[in-house]
Amino acid sequence: MNGNGIALTIWALVGLYVAFKVLRSVRIVPNRTELLVERLGRYSGTLGPGVHFLLPFIDRVTFTVDLKEEAMEVPPQDCFTKDNVRVEVDGILYMKVTNAKQASYAIVDSRFAMVQLAQTMVRSVIGTLDLDHTFEEREVINSRVIQALNEVGRDWGVIVSRYEVKNIVPPASVRDSMERQMAAERDRRALLARAEGEKQARINDSSGKKQEMINRSQGEMQRRINEAEGKAEEILAIAKATADSIRAVGETIAVPGGREAVNMRLSQQMITKLGALSNGQRVVLPADLMRLDDVLRSIGLDATAATPVPVPSKPASSTLSTSPARPQPQVPPPMAVPAPTPMQPVLARAGTPMPQVTAMPTMPTTPWPGPKE
Repeated sequence: MNGNGIALTIWALVGLYVAFKVLRSVRIVPNRTELLVERLGRYSGTLGPGVHFLLPFIDRVTFTVDLKEEAMEVPPQDCFTKDNVRVEVDGILYMKVTNAKQASYAIVDSRFAMVQLAQTMVRSVIGTLDLDHTFEEREVINSRVIQALNEVGRDWGVIVSRYEVKNIVPPASVRDSMERQMAAERDRRALLARAEGEKQARINDSSGKKQEMINRSQGEMQRRINEAEGKAEEILAIAKATADSIRAVGETIAVPGGREAVNMRLSQQMITKLGALSNGQRVVLPADLMRLDDVLRSIGLDATAATPVPVPSKPASSTLSTSPARPQPQVPPPMAVPAPTPMQPVLARAGTPMPQVTAMPTMPTTPWPGPKE
């Protein structure tokens, strides 16, 4: 009884094991996952997404590979730049498996290998750059690391899509020096900006003054041009009026009685000017000024053109002088009398009525008695 019970127990366990193996032979593979199958210890095939049936006790799934992209952190490490400055660099790596068979059989741990290779490449790239360029050439570092990892990853069935440097941390002393350098650089830029602003302000000021002077000179030039044009127009107008006056006088003289009218007008003006000799100026006149007709005739004017002035007759002497002939008196020198203002005759136009001429009253004349004996 005990022997039969033990046998039944063994057969039950064997049945359970066989059932388990049969159930395990049915595999459902999810998306973006692959299973590597070995048959009797040798690679048999790769199972993609879906339902697959394996041979119990013969086929065995050895590797389950995830094909999705994976982000792995690259630990910080110390690197030395070209100018022998120690910096601490870390990063992040993005990779995915493209060939599950190579990723499983070509290398033991592809993820660990890629991280180690990324650190090695970062150290080698940092060693070719100066400290100042390590902060500026991040793209160069990233591209060179990706290129090196992909060259090796082809044999491992792995591809690196992206690598990024997270932090580049220099020592504290170097950071202090860099901060002082940046402060000095900012001060220098501030001084340059201030100087450039002052320079531009002076340039603008001088440009404004230059433009102001140019505008003033142009305005002065235009003013003088306008004045010259105005004077020219004035001269032309005066010349035209003078020519018209002369032409009118000539036409007046040409008509009957015109010459007598002009002579009368000129005689009247001369008489008027002679009457205005009391303005304080001095002028030399001939001694026979009292003989107005001779004066007018000497300058080409007819004394008869003006209105005749009655001159009282000299009273006859009651007795004739029987004394011997006396010498004629010497003509006194010309006397200084106030000068008349410059004569500006107004020429009467043709057809203009001439004003009436009033004769100037004359003083009665007496003969000179001669020197006393």
